Amino acid sequence: MTPEELKALEKSVKKAKRIASEKASELHDLVEDRLPGAYEEIPAIAQATYDACKAWADANAQLAAASAAASN
Repeated sequence: MTPEELKALEKSVKKAKRIASEKASELHDLVEDRLPGAYEEIPAIAQATYDACKAWADANAQLAAASAAASN
């Protein structure tokens, strides 16, 4: 993997982490500010948060594998 590809992968991981953090913040705001009245929003926000965190974890694992392969 070229250094440019690794850099692009790092950028992708950072973006995924930012999105996951934003979704986690939305979930936190729901819990702190809008429950119990907005209980019907829990499944959608929780799923979006899970999906964003999973996307970050997958991207991070891909970066770790690519970094390990590049250092060998």
